[in-house]
Amino acid sequence: SLGFLAVFIFVLFCFLYARISLKRLKTLREVLREKGLLKDVLKHHSYDISTKYTHSFTSQGFSEPLTNSFDYFGTISIGTPPQEFTVVFDTGSSYLWVPSVTCQSLACQFHRRFDPSKSSTYHCTGNRISIQYGTGSMTGVEGSDTVLVSTNAAERLQPSPLFHEPGIFFIFCNFDGILGLAYPNLATDRFIPVFDNMMNQNLVQQHLFSVYLSRDQNGSSITFGGTDESYFTGPIHWIPVSYQGYWQISMDSIIVNGKVIACKSGCQAIVDTGTSLMVGPSPDICKVQKVIGATLEQDGEVRPTLSRYDMEPFFMGDNSTVGCPLPLHSFCTSNFQTTNMNLWVLGDVFIREYYSIFDRENNRVGLAKSV
Repeated sequence: SLGFLAVFIFVLFCFLYARISLKRLKTLREVLREKGLLKDVLKHHSYDISTKYTHSFTSQGFSEPLTNSFDYFGTISIGTPPQEFTVVFDTGSSYLWVPSVTCQSLACQFHRRFDPSKSSTYHCTGNRISIQYGTGSMTGVEGSDTVLVSTNAAERLQPSPLFHEPGIFFIFCNFDGILGLAYPNLATDRFIPVFDNMMNQNLVQQHLFSVYLSRDQNGSSITFGGTDESYFTGPIHWIPVSYQGYWQISMDSIIVNGKVIACKSGCQAIVDTGTSLMVGPSPDICKVQKVIGATLEQDGEVRPTLSRYDMEPFFMGDNSTVGCPLPLHSFCTSNFQTTNMNLWVLGDVFIREYYSIFDRENNRVGLAKSV
């Protein structure tokens, strides 16, 4: 049909533009805004948390560089010989998936796809599965193969990646797949997440990983098995994990200009590298938006009435307080988004302010001021 042809031509244009641009990858939000599609995407993909489920070495652990293009993603390899993919290292999910060559959807056509027939170590279990994310879904078949996370990291690592047919939302993503770093409880009993395999096979010195997110396109990093002190300053504030599924912790309150405006009696939050914004229950987010004078625009984005609003919500937990200034985007859009779930999500705008340590050994999250 003509409608399908128009979508195909648009996707082809976006794909080619992203490949030939030498200066800077446009973010997903920028591409959608320019093409007049942002309003529809925000309307149909509001955030909803599913209850389903150049490398470098630091003094401790090994690091993988990340690229910032709306989402933060790095490179892994799967199979023997290795096939390379870009993935989001997502602390809000537990599965690893990349598209398969059997996938014929538009979302797959413009991403790298795994070819099982070209890997001597691939094994298909035949189990079909479906995953629901906050802004999209996957369906596919389980399989297992060798996964290389960093140059010298995981020659023996064999988790069970999933090769899915992504939903239409993933057409516009610059990454190929997702590597989940949450607890095994978010996956099926037969699935062992990648980091659990690293721990089980003694591939990491410490049972933790840490994340530094830069505002620049380059400079971000995830470190497995240790921390990198060059990325943070001051003390590390440790908060116990309250539920071992997501990296879920307790918050005492959210304060703006010395006044508690949300989470007044305490609330639960997850630290999620796979979410871009700060997400919270609709009543609380509405209070935050009111404080910053934000209004809903025709393109579907929420913008404050002032050109810039320096607000400072405070994260509090385990008898420690962490101030979190959240600057607004260059387009002056609000960093807060609503969800129907009674749970806060501390996404990338929060993690950019704080070097975040995810400690499986002691089941806690560490936060230190990013440099």
